[in-house]
Amino acid sequence: MIIFLIGYMGSGKTKTGQLLAKKMSYEFIDTDRLIEISEKQTVSEIFNERGELAFRELEHKTLESLSLKINCVVSTGGGLPCFFDNMDVMNRCGITVYLKVPAGMLVSRLLDDKNKRPLLAGLDENQIKLKVNEQLAEREIHYGKAKLIFPAANMDLSHLAAEISKLSVR
Repeated sequence: MIIFLIGYMGSGKTKTGQLLAKKMSYEFIDTDRLIEISEKQTVSEIFNERGELAFRELEHKTLESLSLKINCVVSTGGGLPCFFDNMDVMNRCGITVYLKVPAGMLVSRLLDDKNKRPLLAGLDENQIKLKVNEQLAEREIHYGKAKLIFPAANMDLSHLAAEISKLSVR
């Protein structure tokens, strides 16, 4: 079984995924990290040098390469579910889990590491608020296709991982 964690950047996909994979004795995979390793560039460098579309194509290829894996937890990039037929691919291949976090909480989490996020680099706090609210509104239609939706705002990540592991084995 593959468990795909989706949600906006800063929603806790990576940390939750690591905890969940450990709890279930599954392999943990981060799509952004896989792309960085295969391309020998950071996500930011890919965005800057080749553009967002090139990055989204790399995400799609990476997702397709994972579709035959078993016993793994995959943390996706925040935009991955919103391009091509990526949500359909994930829903066919495994269980999709949307970690839903309110925009205000995401903004406060993202302010500290905005320079690591290519879509936020160079933006001030108000611009980040606008960007997060705008993108969340656009992406909700894709995120909402997840098989499981968790209000992940105030939940301890280890508790969240435990809850997901219970539901995913049903």
